[in-house]
Amino acid sequence: MSLIEDARKGIITEEMKIVARQEGVSEEFVRKGIVGGHIVIPVSPYRDVRICGIGEGLRTKVNASIGTSSDIVNIDEEIEKARQAERAGADTLMELSTGGDLVEIRKRVIANTCLSVGSVPLYQAFIEAATKEGAVVFMKEDDLFRITAEQAKLGTNFMAIHTGINWETVKRLQNQGRHGGLVSRGGAFMTAWMLHNEKENPLYSEFDYLLEIMKEHEVTLSMGNGMRAGAVHDATDRAQIQELIINAELADKAHAEGVQTIVEGPGHIPIDEIQANVILQKRVTNRKPFYMLGPLVTDIAPGYDDRVAAIGASLSSAYGADFICYVTPAEHLALPTPEEVYEGVISSRIAAHVGDMIKLKKRDQDLEMGHARRDLEWERQFQLAMNPERARQIRAERMPADTDACTMCGDYCALKIVNKHFSF
Repeated sequence: MSLIEDARKGIITEEMKIVARQEGVSEEFVRKGIVGGHIVIPVSPYRDVRICGIGEGLRTKVNASIGTSSDIVNIDEEIEKARQAERAGADTLMELSTGGDLVEIRKRVIANTCLSVGSVPLYQAFIEAATKEGAVVFMKEDDLFRITAEQAKLGTNFMAIHTGINWETVKRLQNQGRHGGLVSRGGAFMTAWMLHNEKENPLYSEFDYLLEIMKEHEVTLSMGNGMRAGAVHDATDRAQIQELIINAELADKAHAEGVQTIVEGPGHIPIDEIQANVILQKRVTNRKPFYMLGPLVTDIAPGYDDRVAAIGASLSSAYGADFICYVTPAEHLALPTPEEVYEGVISSRIAAHVGDMIKLKKRDQDLEMGHARRDLEWERQFQLAMNPERARQIRAERMPADTDACTMCGDYCALKIVNKHFSF
């Protein structure tokens, strides 16, 4: 029995109880959210994970993506990235390797994390076709579904499945064109396969079979965003909206069949279109959990794209996005290092918190920090900090003569001066 089926029968499972405690909401709130398709809890019958609720009324969650490339294959480094993501406070992890022994890499990453792990099965299917047959366009449909089931059995909790790419979506892409091209790997693989073989996307045409696999292995279905914009000038275009409409309809069908479902959103969006994207996504999907990549709000800051994405993510979260995929400083430039993974998670966690201050009206931690700063309680400030380790390190490296203050103001600390004469 799936989590949705339990919830529909009025059963409050242990996973629902854990999410309720984590989020400070009632168990019934979580159960009803699952029944309505507004909340998901990625689980797996094959491994125990740190339970994480994603969706309406819950804290905005952050995903960290890791994985090898065709140029850099170092399994130990990917495991270290998983550890750094977990250390930085990521809520989930996506393993997206495209180089090396893909099965072995995924097995080892899953074995070395307690987080829910996501994947994109079609990567492996297309890469195996390229390796064995000479080109991605020779991918066999049966292999795509076989690999999806095999990845599920490894303990994968959620999967990005590119169901919304069909002939109608491709037609919109061809008719309008793109300033930034097609940047989704999954979108590029599937579009090329369809055009070469003159066949419909099997993930769309055989969606019922896909749902059987998802339900059998209790995998949360994340409706992939293969037509996402890779440049701000392509945001909210016809191809993106066409894919969203298809994914929304399929997400309703998946939920009706008892498969937990997330709908993914675009990647590069100017600030003035973020609210419209969130409202549109929530409206057409009947308030399914919304998974946003970034979004990046400008295209001219390579090397700092974790900060660019944090700006977009904070607004997305405030307007109602539920799940944020982090971006690292290496975005658009290189495979990230473990250190860049850590920094990317921290940037996205800050953004998610900023958004939750608006969306959930949760500002208690900020109020406590204000009091701790006013009262010059340094230890309390460290405890409340997003990254206590870094805060402690910076202060320790530049410790002032007067340990009540800091070296920014020294003897002329405004708080210390006023606190002598005024009681707040």
